[in-house]
Amino acid sequence: MIRLRIMVDRLIGLSNLLGSAALALVTIVILIDVIGRYFGAPLRGAQDIGQMGMVLIVFGGMAWCGRQGGHIAIDIFENAFPERVNHAIDIGVAFLGAFLFAAIAWKVIQSAQLSLMLNLATNIIQLPKAWFQWALAGFSILTALTMLLRGIELILGGSGRAERKEAML
Repeated sequence: MIRLRIMVDRLIGLSNLLGSAALALVTIVILIDVIGRYFGAPLRGAQDIGQMGMVLIVFGGMAWCGRQGGHIAIDIFENAFPERVNHAIDIGVAFLGAFLFAAIAWKVIQSAQLSLMLNLATNIIQLPKAWFQWALAGFSILTALTMLLRGIELILGGSGRAERKEAML
């Protein structure tokens, strides 16, 4: 279990790195496009790069968010429930998240196969959409695995709530 956690944590680090690189690239592209528009020469394909870059930015950080238990949580009733119930909710949410991200990956893989078959590409500079769909599927699979491991770790003795409160500080 420890080796699996180490391997997944390294993959999470890689996905964070890819998401961060995409963020830097999209920021530079937008900056160049805005300056170019001021001088009457916008950057061709900036919209395509921005849209596809957002896939990498958003889903590149999802696994880390899942690892930290940082996904959206509505804790209105948290203080009303005993700690055991809150712990069970944390476990259920981790497994539900794993299922949802696995479902996202499944549908995106099907979409990527369709994109390959139809040679779908972005409108302006013809970036193949399938590349970004495969990346999204990979990030979703990693997020599903991360949340599955989080659920197992919570079952095996992690508290979850204290960890999340620490992460928010």
